[in-house]
Amino acid sequence: VQLQASGGGLVQAGGSLRLSCVASGRTFSDLGMGWFRQAPGKEREFVSAISWSGRFTVYTDSVKGRFTIATDNAKNTVYLQMNSLKPEDTAIYYCAADRDRWGSRAASDYDYWGQGTEVTVSS
Repeated sequence: VQLQASGGGLVQAGGSLRLSCVASGRTFSDLGMGWFRQAPGKEREFVSAISWSGRFTVYTDSVKGRFTIATDNAKNTVYLQMNSLKPEDTAIYYCAADRDRWGSRAASDYDYWGQGTEVTVSS
């Protein structure tokens, strides 16, 4: 599985961005997908996860009500819509795929990773 993330950029606080992660290389119906982020000097942290069907989602508390994860099966793409962005959302965002489950918050459970896309939120 290859994952290609895009959509990062520089935005002012309160603004929005939509990240995309295009998957290729195999069938995806049994994959769990996730977004993680890593700020400078910090550990990589879980942001959100979704079952490939899109029926089940989970979010870390700090982004609930502001971020929305979704899938477009026809395009083999997972999105992360980020609204009401805050400076503390500044990080490199990574998409990841899990062969065995959906919804894990542990980075070690994910088998495939995209290259990351940088999000910078200015105050």
